[in-house]
Amino acid sequence: MKILMVCLGNICRSPLAEGIMQHLSDEQGLGWEVDSAGTGNWHVGEAPDRRSIRAARNHGVDISRQVCRLFRKSDFDEFDHIFVMDKSNLSNVLNMARNNEDAKKVSMLLGDKIVPDPYYDDAQFEPVFMLIENGCKEIIKKLVD
Repeated sequence: MKILMVCLGNICRSPLAEGIMQHLSDEQGLGWEVDSAGTGNWHVGEAPDRRSIRAARNHGVDISRQVCRLFRKSDFDEFDHIFVMDKSNLSNVLNMARNNEDAKKVSMLLGDKIVPDPYYDDAQFEPVFMLIENGCKEIIKKLVD
């Protein structure tokens, strides 16, 4: 199983989602490959936001070696599932879908709820970590059962 996590800049939410899902997959011996990308190109080549790195580290997840990249159309070919953090990300990714098969791979991480962007509020990184972790656990339940 190959999973892609997508947010706007690929420095806060999607790196957390990548790290959390990979950690949970490894813990459960699922053998999944997880990656992340952004729909905006401001941070390509950069590491995740230091606050995301810290929040992940507080929970035993290391995301410090991730590198930001841009979402690309070829991701539809590479990944089985593409999870986005909010409705703007959903719209951006679906606008790049080439066909219905591509579009069927895309969904929001938390179903109909968004993962809020913590970038402008340091205090939101921990709650966002918890939201993403719960979302990843639910996805694993759905995909494994």
